[in-house]
Amino acid sequence: MKKITIFLLLAVFALPSMAQSPINLGLKGGYSNSKLTADIGGEGSVDNYHVGAFVRLNLGRLYLQPEAYFSSKGGTVDFESGASHTIHSFDLKTVDVPILLGVNVIDKGPLKVRANAGPLMSFFTDKELNNEFFDSNDVKDSFFGWQYGVGADFLFLTLDVRMENSSGDLYSGPLLDNDVKSKSFVVSLGIKLL
Repeated sequence: MKKITIFLLLAVFALPSMAQSPINLGLKGGYSNSKLTADIGGEGSVDNYHVGAFVRLNLGRLYLQPEAYFSSKGGTVDFESGASHTIHSFDLKTVDVPILLGVNVIDKGPLKVRANAGPLMSFFTDKELNNEFFDSNDVKDSFFGWQYGVGADFLFLTLDVRMENSSGDLYSGPLLDNDVKSKSFVVSLGIKLL
């Protein structure tokens, strides 16, 4: 009970400063569902997570929001070769840096509803391939992509729902001639600290 009381007091004192601040700084984390697509069929998605921070530069109705967060991505690829049937899983860890341009669609007191989109740069920190056919050295070190979605703010809390698509090929190995791309559905909860 004591922790809840302290949290509520801090929130009440922080609200006036956040309402007048052209810059917000916060922490965020949440759920993501990702898959790798290679146009070969049999692709499966996996549930993952992400955690990081954001800065929002409020420019009237518009805002610019750079973010940096640690993310887990991946998927499964199902191969059939004659009588052989194998499922290969990819567990990829990245540091993601999206830079989003957004617009406040609804701005009613403590409630804001937003739409945003922008480029994303992802840097791989761990490339775990749970199979003997693919080589983790053939997974590129980084990729460029896009994020787009909607969000809502209520007082000091944020909620974002986004789609993420990579623009280029993630895998350059000899076994896949098709482009391997990453697609993710991302849900984030955040708290504004400033």
